[in-house]
Amino acid sequence: MNSSRALPFESAAILGAGLMGRLLAASLAQAGCQVDVYEAGSAQAEGAAARVAAAMLAPLAESAVAPAPLVRMGHYALTRWPELLAPLAEPVFFQREGTLVLWHRQDAPEAARLARILQGTCEVVPELPAMQRVDGAEIAALEPTLGTRFAQGLFLPQEGQLDNRALLASLLASLQAHPKVRLHWQSPREPGDFRPGTAGQPDWVIDCRGLGAKPQWRALRGVRGEVIRVHAPEVKLTRPTRLVHPRYPLYIAPKPGDLYVIGATEIESEDMSPASVRSTLELLSAAYAVHSGFAEARIVEIATQCRPTLPDNLPDVQQPQPRVLQVNGLYRHGFMIAPAVLDIVLELLHGGRSPLAARFGLPGMQALPHHPCQDCQEAGTPA
Repeated sequence: MNSSRALPFESAAILGAGLMGRLLAASLAQAGCQVDVYEAGSAQAEGAAARVAAAMLAPLAESAVAPAPLVRMGHYALTRWPELLAPLAEPVFFQREGTLVLWHRQDAPEAARLARILQGTCEVVPELPAMQRVDGAEIAALEPTLGTRFAQGLFLPQEGQLDNRALLASLLASLQAHPKVRLHWQSPREPGDFRPGTAGQPDWVIDCRGLGAKPQWRALRGVRGEVIRVHAPEVKLTRPTRLVHPRYPLYIAPKPGDLYVIGATEIESEDMSPASVRSTLELLSAAYAVHSGFAEARIVEIATQCRPTLPDNLPDVQQPQPRVLQVNGLYRHGFMIAPAVLDIVLELLHGGRSPLAARFGLPGMQALPHHPCQDCQEAGTPA
């Protein structure tokens, strides 16, 4: 999807300045649209799930808990992210060094079950690079600091990650510098505050508020997650590493500056209180079991956030009224699928239909029930 293509409208109000809100604002502004962004919080995105996330781009690894449409979206995003990052004001760490999946001997049955699921995913989504089984020597070649601690593993080629906080900051800098963008902080808004398409109002309103949109989208729920950031200069992992665990899909994601993001618990709750002792011990023990260098790591942050989730755990775009879109439900896959969701929304805004949604297998997002272009065509006037 070429976001620089001429738009059939001139202005938009975006509600929410998390990941989707910032991506949409940047793309619409690049296409010549006047954009107003309204955010209930500050420019630091302290209330956004995206600020806490590990930002792994791992469609095959996530297929353990994600259906085929999300896997296809994630595979699409791996090549789309560099295009989205290129025009930003500041560089953002991005890599595609693959994902390493490891397990301890007692978890071998669970690892065998996971391998069967991943193999099945490769058959359903054949465009994915094939999963590779690796032995102790091959693991040591991929991650020398692990030595021979693990006898078996799985390597998922070409999967990636990026630096979530650097991305949010770079998007912010780009929006602040763009002449067609106005940013409104500490300014909560909801769709009912606008009359889009009328004089003095935006042509479109796009609601990207995550759980903040729950009063207007009752099916939304929060899924609690706890994530720990540590500074560990003695640990030299070069790619996201996952540990097979009976309760959670645990991961260790290396970021620039010897920082590591360790996560993530998944609890059906909208509780935003601090992380529990149990969750903290599980995450840190898992990290130490992968690499003993984590024993001397310094805990930088223990964060809790709730992921905005719909009943089927899939994203959705709804049009509750003409010229209003709701974009939500990215759940635990936000960075992995955000470029695909972005391009679906851009297609819907351009012409009311999304071939990409059909390609991914998302029938509910393929067409809007009402689009101004349809009215213009019927009336014989330009959009």
